[in-house]
Amino acid sequence: MAQNKIQTLKGFRDFLPEQAKKRQWLTRRIEAVFELWGYDPLETPTLEPLELFAGQIGEEEQLFFKFEDNAGRQVALRYDQTVPTCRVVGQYAQVLPMPFRRYQIQPVFRAEKPQKGRYREFTQCDADIFGVASPLADAEVIALSLDIYRRLGFPNALVLVNDRSLLSDLPYKAIVAIDKLEKIGEAGVITEMIAKGIDETTARDYLIKVRALTPNETIRIIFDYLDKSGFDSSWYKFEPTLARSFSYSTGPIWEVKIPGFDSGSVLGGERYDQLVERVSGINVSGTGFGLGFDRTLEAAEQLGLIPSFKTGSQVLICTLGKDNLNLSLILTSALRDNGGVNTEIYPDPEAKLDKQLKYANKKGIPFVAILGENEIKNQTVTVKNMASGEQTSLPLDKPDELAAYVQTPPVQ
Repeated sequence: MAQNKIQTLKGFRDFLPEQAKKRQWLTRRIEAVFELWGYDPLETPTLEPLELFAGQIGEEEQLFFKFEDNAGRQVALRYDQTVPTCRVVGQYAQVLPMPFRRYQIQPVFRAEKPQKGRYREFTQCDADIFGVASPLADAEVIALSLDIYRRLGFPNALVLVNDRSLLSDLPYKAIVAIDKLEKIGEAGVITEMIAKGIDETTARDYLIKVRALTPNETIRIIFDYLDKSGFDSSWYKFEPTLARSFSYSTGPIWEVKIPGFDSGSVLGGERYDQLVERVSGINVSGTGFGLGFDRTLEAAEQLGLIPSFKTGSQVLICTLGKDNLNLSLILTSALRDNGGVNTEIYPDPEAKLDKQLKYANKKGIPFVAILGENEIKNQTVTVKNMASGEQTSLPLDKPDELAAYVQTPPVQ
């Protein structure tokens, strides 16, 4: 491969260790909240039959990554996680507990035009409840939506809520246009509806009608649930112009925004009571959301909520000379097995100490433990704090003291 071709495809990304650690941090924090609420993990294949997605998504089907495989089958990369989960619910209906609460954190693929904030492969985090028709299920997943951001440390998040049943008199093409109101404005929405065959007077009437909507009983139940779950009215709002463009939406719809974060909503959800039946022929109701992983990470970084990450290693064992390698390996194992310390050993005992220290500094390892001739002679290990430059000697035969020392937050 030519040197100028050593790069990712457009719309795809590499994540070097520092950024990957941040993503790992966010994933683990979100997983913990999901499981706190009783949701269990699910994973589905990257590749599905094209017919699984066809006719389920709406206008965005043009974004499918689809192709013919070696066996001549029409297949598609996972476009979203809701449709495959509906397949799972239908396929394993006899063994899944109902209600079925699941979460899923996997990459999805869309043939987007690459631009800032839009990628062709990105991580999606979903949580859903299947088998409950009551709006209390919608209320639960909306409360879960907010609790994720509260537990991540956001001082506030705002969920905008509407109900697609309030829009039942509007044609789907009008709903798709109105869903873009915030992005393209009233004039843009009117223009788009006209382009789709709706006359201008009717288009304006649709907008007037939508803006005049008021909360129905379902939305009042949801807001009461949020109040009782510890979220006051600063966390939620009825938004009549929220439409959500997925064709399978059937009931409550919602989006979460972070006040002060201007890159759009960070989460969206809806009820989709007919989708499982459309996919599998089994009548099971469903409601849930997809969390925008990249936007949530960006918002968390903007608000300073993510710890500083460079590496997970807490200490580097610097071995000086092959004769000292055995003791270094024993010390390394003791730190890992008994002290629970993330420990790595420099793989070349013939390398000069300066080279090993430069490696630790570049990688961001906070401590180094040096084993050279003097240390072996005195049965000690020299420990250096890489941030402050402070050095101390500890007994070589007491790795628990070294473990305690390196697990103390280093001086900055």
